Amino acid sequence: MKILFAASECVPFIKTGGLADVVGSLPVELVKKGEDARVVLPKYSVIDRKYILAMEHVCDFQVLFGQESKYCGVDSLKLRDVTYYFIDNQEMFSVGSIYGDGLAEGYRFTFFCRAVLEMIRHIDFVPDVLHLNDWQTGLIAPMLKIQYTDERLSGIKTVYSIHNLKYQGIFGWEDINSRVGFDNALFNADGLEFYGCLSFMKAGIVFSDHVSTVSSSYADEIKSSYYGERMDGLIRRRGDSVSGILNGIDKDFYNPATDEFIAANYDQFNMEGKKLCKKALQEEMGLDVREDVPIVSIISRMTPQKGFDLIDRVIGDIMRTDLQFVFLGSGDKRYVDLANWAAWRYHGQVGTYIGMNEPLAHRIYAGSDMFLMPSQFEPCGLSQMISLRYGTVPIVRETGGLKDSIQPYNKYTDEGNGFSFSNYNAHEMLFTIERAARYYHHDKGMWQRMVNRGMNCDFGWNVSANKYISLYRSLTGLPDAEKTEEQEKTSKPAAKRGRKKHD
Repeated sequence: MKILFAASECVPFIKTGGLADVVGSLPVELVKKGEDARVVLPKYSVIDRKYILAMEHVCDFQVLFGQESKYCGVDSLKLRDVTYYFIDNQEMFSVGSIYGDGLAEGYRFTFFCRAVLEMIRHIDFVPDVLHLNDWQTGLIAPMLKIQYTDERLSGIKTVYSIHNLKYQGIFGWEDINSRVGFDNALFNADGLEFYGCLSFMKAGIVFSDHVSTVSSSYADEIKSSYYGERMDGLIRRRGDSVSGILNGIDKDFYNPATDEFIAANYDQFNMEGKKLCKKALQEEMGLDVREDVPIVSIISRMTPQKGFDLIDRVIGDIMRTDLQFVFLGSGDKRYVDLANWAAWRYHGQVGTYIGMNEPLAHRIYAGSDMFLMPSQFEPCGLSQMISLRYGTVPIVRETGGLKDSIQPYNKYTDEGNGFSFSNYNAHEMLFTIERAARYYHHDKGMWQRMVNRGMNCDFGWNVSANKYISLYRSLTGLPDAEKTEEQEKTSKPAAKRGRKKHD
């Protein structure tokens, strides 16, 4: 099969969150399984120059954008056997930050959506499936169904992945449609209208052939008003064409045995390196160097969605526990100030780094004992999977992908790979942190067994990639690979009997 992923970000080129990790690793796994998976991204000016210099020019053409005709170039680069296409227009993509600049952001991704479909008309690759990701690519679905009905594109099926329903790409109808040229009849409750505006997210949900989310629990949750962000009724109407497939992680990139970013390598059979990583992290983050105290870490956007309002309520109680705490992230000023204040108030016990720093994130995963994710909602979450890989025990709220990936510890059966709490409540989170700390201090055998179970968990892309392949095949009508192999096995004896001697 030929699959083209369209996304606004992808590692190693550009990353602001988990979407980039998914788009950077799922196509790699699909290619390993024999599919022809490729990726198309904007060519941002902030992409590392070493990648820009390695790109080859494929073609260029004009894109009709409202009353204007704009230049669009297509460059490509092959990495880990995956071909990446880059949509080039300096006016649109020479930006310091790829999100958050109002209507300019809307125009940027409207142009990108149009350019992706025009690109397919000009390159030697026509996908069987266009896999769209989050609101930035949502307009591709109605454009394809309504405006690109020629023979070359009309057979393409679309999968639309919701990585976070909260961010919906809402803009004025006239502002965006003046660049797109849809019939005004589409601006209704069953089409593109969303509370008087246009929503890219709604466009993807309504017009795609299948809607996927990044965990089965999240697929169920967004059908309720609490999680549905005013789109729950729409999602319920899609019925069985909405499903959830849990994300995976790149096990080569996140591997404590080979990770070049950490102080010492280790695996579950020799954990001495993790002790060295802990000591190095304490020194780097200005913490007291103590082997006997657990380090609890959080790597996250600093927003209420990620549970920072809960931390804010009980930070004093948390720090009265015999533990150390590490913050890495950026976000709302209130919570940035909280993390900085905590590092000042609890000097030697709290370390804070404001911003995103990939090498430091690896060192935090490796050097910590526990990883906190108290999210209000979490479509999938990757950090809990990464922390397990590094022998760091997750503490999570039971929601979305956190619920699907973390089994809470059961002292009666000695099972589980982490700790969890169900209600979005600051003191319930606090009690769970305190419980984990007690086990760390008083039952080293139990703790090591839990660490080993976590490191044995396989959250690579193998199983999830197979589920995506089955989904793609069901949409395109192509036979499932496993069924095809089985048919070949059963048909071989009959074929052999029918052969002539000279064959």
